[in-house]
Amino acid sequence: MVGRLQKELAKRNTFECLEQEAHLNLVRTADMLHRTIEAAVFVPAGLSDAQYNVLRILRGAGDSGLRCSDIAARLITSDPDITRLLDRLVKRGLVTRQRDSEDRRVVRATITPNGLELLTPLDQPLLDAHRRSLSVLSQRELRSLIKMLERIRASLDDD
Repeated sequence: MVGRLQKELAKRNTFECLEQEAHLNLVRTADMLHRTIEAAVFVPAGLSDAQYNVLRILRGAGDSGLRCSDIAARLITSDPDITRLLDRLVKRGLVTRQRDSEDRRVVRATITPNGLELLTPLDQPLLDAHRRSLSVLSQRELRSLIKMLERIRASLDDD
């Protein structure tokens, strides 16, 4: 039986195994979800998803801010150049950086009032976009999907 992904990709041959088909379905679906959210919420705000993610993390950190390594560890998707990402946010006045008062080697980033002003109005549209994009699934199906995805990530962490 030819699956939807095989048709979308105009793939003549079947997938080598179910794991391959499942993996590529995950990647394709994640990309579509990402592009939908990006177009609806981030692009109109002049942000990339990574910039939004950093601002969200720094908002949660409060006035104490975070070190670059702490921000990198909390990102949803990894970004190899967190310094450059922060540079762009600093240049726009959305983030500040300062040396730690206890350890001058440590630089902490903090969200600015301008960053908060940009971020706060995005909360509801982002939540609405998440709900819309996954509304085809029931609450039970969503919980099941979450558990399956967590199980996959946990198995990859073990490697």
